[in-house]
Amino acid sequence: MNKEEIFNLFNSELTGEVLIDEPMKEHTYFKIGGPADIMVLPNTVKDIAIAIKLCKDKLINYYIIGNGTNLLVRDKGIRGVVIKIGDNFNDVFVSDEKIIAKAGSKLSKIAKVALKNSLTGLEGVSGVPGSLGGAVAMNAGAYGTEMKDVIDKVKCIDLNGNILEFNNEQMHFGYRHSRVHEENLLVVEAEIELKKGDYNNIKSYMDELTKKRNAKQPINLASAGSTFKRPKGDYAGRLIEVSGLKGARYRDAQVSDKHCGFVVNLGNANCEDVVNLIRFVQKTVRDKHNVLLEPEVKIIGEK
Repeated sequence: MNKEEIFNLFNSELTGEVLIDEPMKEHTYFKIGGPADIMVLPNTVKDIAIAIKLCKDKLINYYIIGNGTNLLVRDKGIRGVVIKIGDNFNDVFVSDEKIIAKAGSKLSKIAKVALKNSLTGLEGVSGVPGSLGGAVAMNAGAYGTEMKDVIDKVKCIDLNGNILEFNNEQMHFGYRHSRVHEENLLVVEAEIELKKGDYNNIKSYMDELTKKRNAKQPINLASAGSTFKRPKGDYAGRLIEVSGLKGARYRDAQVSDKHCGFVVNLGNANCEDVVNLIRFVQKTVRDKHNVLLEPEVKIIGEK
């Protein structure tokens, strides 16, 4: 099937929006990436299941993304279908001390809902960029809090379109890991268990962490957050800095001079610029410290 035929098929079967030749730089925090043949913006769980089934039945390559916070898309773009679980799928509900949220909800939005309802437990991850689905999948964390500390239940879809539900223990949470990776699952909803707290104390702590984050991280530049996973017993940013790479550049890709754990886009970097800089950083750190830094950012698309 060509992309026009795929577009017409998905447009006739789904209630959500379907786009053709959609530039991926508009859907990643890096602001980098060529066009996706087809992008699907589902607004129901049924839409997601139908989209996956259509791709499998028609042997169409497909990718599932969130808000693109830790994603780097190659310059030729993506052949096939991108199913985006983002702002199109972001309902948030409160029930006593629990928050039930769709996977496309941004953590910042959920944290604001928690604050409004004087619920404590999400302060540490309130500034983590991106959506709930991606955060649960990779057990995102910051300032001593990980998603595993607050997740009660997770609703997923498997590759056959079946809806599955897991409790916290069944999610197999680990450092930047969960059952989602083990079984190629897609998070569609999560139940977050919090506790009643004092509004002013919660707000004060969130404000304090926001100040720390703004002071230490290059939030004014496009990036995918922490570029490398934390190596055992050390920090990627420290290793990069003591290797003399602070501010190192490859064209418009740069090791941030504010936080060496971040590779940033100074404005006109493309995917290959970032990849070349990542490889240079890996080689330098390995040569100097015998540590191979593993990228946290996920790279997809046509080479």
